[in-house]
Amino acid sequence: MSVHDLADYPWDAVVPFRERAAQHPGGLVDLSIGSPVDPTPDLIRRALAEATDAHAYPQTVGTPSLREAIVDWYARRRGVTDLTVANVLPTIGSKELVALLPTLLGLGDGDIVVHPRVAYPTYDVGARVAGATPVAIDDPAEWPEGAKLIWINTPGNPDGRTWTVDELAAAVRRARELGAVLASDECYAELGWEGRWASEPIPSILDPRVTDGSRSGLLSVYSLSKQSNLAGYRAAFLAGCSRIVGELLTARKHLGLMPPAPVQHAMAVALGDDEHVRVQKELYRARRDVLRPALEAAGFRIDGSEAGLYLWATEGRDAWESMDRLAGLGILAGPGPFYGDHSAEHVRLALTAPSERIDEAARRLSRADM
Repeated sequence: MSVHDLADYPWDAVVPFRERAAQHPGGLVDLSIGSPVDPTPDLIRRALAEATDAHAYPQTVGTPSLREAIVDWYARRRGVTDLTVANVLPTIGSKELVALLPTLLGLGDGDIVVHPRVAYPTYDVGARVAGATPVAIDDPAEWPEGAKLIWINTPGNPDGRTWTVDELAAAVRRARELGAVLASDECYAELGWEGRWASEPIPSILDPRVTDGSRSGLLSVYSLSKQSNLAGYRAAFLAGCSRIVGELLTARKHLGLMPPAPVQHAMAVALGDDEHVRVQKELYRARRDVLRPALEAAGFRIDGSEAGLYLWATEGRDAWESMDRLAGLGILAGPGPFYGDHSAEHVRLALTAPSERIDEAARRLSRADM
């Protein structure tokens, strides 16, 4: 398969619902994509400006200060205290890594890439572009022989599923039995809301309680798009097994996959400051505290969503019917079928709209005859 064989971009199917929602007298409330709307923090913008004399090619491996900042961040925020700069690598956002990882690992015909049943579609796309076979399975005990790459997503997009230390350790054991690379997409790990995640840090696949003393075959993927409002910077990184990181570094050098030098400097500054992350989380918490009860009062059930940037909601009917009903209120959601065959009755609502728009959505839901 090649990129020319991919289906139409799925979000094109949402255009009619967007057009209908935009006709609402109070305007569109767009809760579909999840693109950050809050300002990039000033200290990060200043850091970017300071580094704009970028006359030389940037380093694919990352500047020493960025690599050290990633190592320090994992120790401080994720409880992973034994990384070195040989274990980390910056990427041009996380989506390109997710899409390219099967190709960069040399996977192809006959190889299996496992991903969650309800999942960000790029896991599937990346497998298909490499010529591998994507398989949607959640339970590690059911992961098949022949699996070469296994994706987990914690907290999950769209459903907020979050893996415990014991669950991650079981996943590691099974992946090692299979000889598979286990990649954990952890981009929403700072956004815990309910249950134990209201007070406990969300664990990483690299947590020493998970790894049994070895990072072999393990990768953690992270992005600054959500916690630092850097989606437009394309600022992300991976960490884990030094052998795999080294192989990916070599491939990325050949392909010219390197974050721009000013972005690398801005990333290092962002990773060193926890206060702006705390402030942004509180904004998302306030929006969530408005939107969730409004949805429930309007007849939706919220499933999962214990962490992450979304509410995973269902009325117990076809997702496209819910999309149409919400569009009639001027609210645009994301359709569950985009996230796999197991979510035909769900819609995803992002917390990234401005607070005023979230408040407006709640008012409309409170008056709705759903």
